Amino acid sequence: MAKIIWLKRASRILEERILYANSEFGRFTAKRWMEEIAHIESRIALMPLSYTPEPLLAGKKHVYRYCHLMNRRFKLIYVYYPSSNTVRVTDIWDTRINPDTLKHHIK
Repeated sequence: MAKIIWLKRASRILEERILYANSEFGRFTAKRWMEEIAHIESRIALMPLSYTPEPLLAGKKHVYRYCHLMNRRFKLIYVYYPSSNTVRVTDIWDTRINPDTLKHHIK
């Protein structure tokens, strides 16, 4: 199983989204989103290459992959490092934002 490491920025964004869901839509929605994240983490840990490469980040040094979450409103962006068998979650991207800014968002 791959080890999953959340970068601080991605972790902060996720926490903000969960808190927002809790305040705007209720505990049930926030809990459902947390369960969805847990399911995605489990899949990535077992099969880190199972999600699609992010086409907007194709020119980067590493292959960034994504999966939709929270009703396709967000993308969880991550990189898999096979040499160390680790996954780094780099961003939670709001799909309603101009896609071109994602290139500048990921360094």
